[in-house]
Amino acid sequence: MKFGFSSYSFHQRLSTGEMTLFDVIDWIADSEGEHLELASIYSGADSPVPNTDSDPAFVDKVAEHAANRGVTLSNMAIGASFLGDEAENAAEVKRVKAHIDLIERLGIKLMRHDVVAHAGIQGDDTPAFEAALPKIVKAAKEIAQYAATKGITTSLENHGFFVQSSDRVRRIVHAVDEPNFKTTLDIGNFLCVDEDPTVAVPSNLPYAMIVHFKDFYVRPAGRNPGEGWFRSRGGKYLRGAIVGNGDLDTWSVAKSIKESGYDGFASIEFEGHEDCLIGCSRGIANAKRIYAEA
Repeated sequence: MKFGFSSYSFHQRLSTGEMTLFDVIDWIADSEGEHLELASIYSGADSPVPNTDSDPAFVDKVAEHAANRGVTLSNMAIGASFLGDEAENAAEVKRVKAHIDLIERLGIKLMRHDVVAHAGIQGDDTPAFEAALPKIVKAAKEIAQYAATKGITTSLENHGFFVQSSDRVRRIVHAVDEPNFKTTLDIGNFLCVDEDPTVAVPSNLPYAMIVHFKDFYVRPAGRNPGEGWFRSRGGKYLRGAIVGNGDLDTWSVAKSIKESGYDGFASIEFEGHEDCLIGCSRGIANAKRIYAEA
């Protein structure tokens, strides 16, 4: 398995300008990491991570610098939502296709696009999901078919509450029914919808395009730890942790990944409170050690 990082892990420093993407690539090249996943979460032409507004010269320079430093650009992750009307969804599909053109220029072969916005729906959202499913499937299928013409695999992530549970991810993957449409499998995100990762991860591993190693501290509902925590769907308190330091049973999950035969990219996705360089260096060391011991 090829361990590396999501650029999101460096958001603390990328967002302030303390580090550029070139600095991140250099840091990874000098670390235990082998690849970099680009999280395109910034807007505008001055984004620190390439997007469709970026100067093509900047895009080419990123690809060249990564190649020169021996850091594979593994994946690009972007936001998207297909819950609009027909015209809105058509425009969104066009925007996502433009990102496929972008990652082709970068030499990237994998892309994660969300299928809904992050905001949760209160109460039983099953009827809303059933109503949204045909829209999601239609858009994701068109995007996957376009990506296939360029040798690119697309995916959705267990991400954003509405499609965060393992069964909903599988339903979408099966309904899209394209060989190059899979899932970005984040081992920690299942906790956001109170699903046990030791059960959810193995059930979705057959469809994994790329794996995210993430960890959380978890506290029971009704025991508010104070500032800096967010709530799971069921009301538990969560806070990002260095991989291997939190409450996720990373050892069991790593064992499942190893036994599944998955041998692709694995990205450290750190969103804790510690300095991101500490979170990244300790996180990848722990992930590789835990995987080796599994």
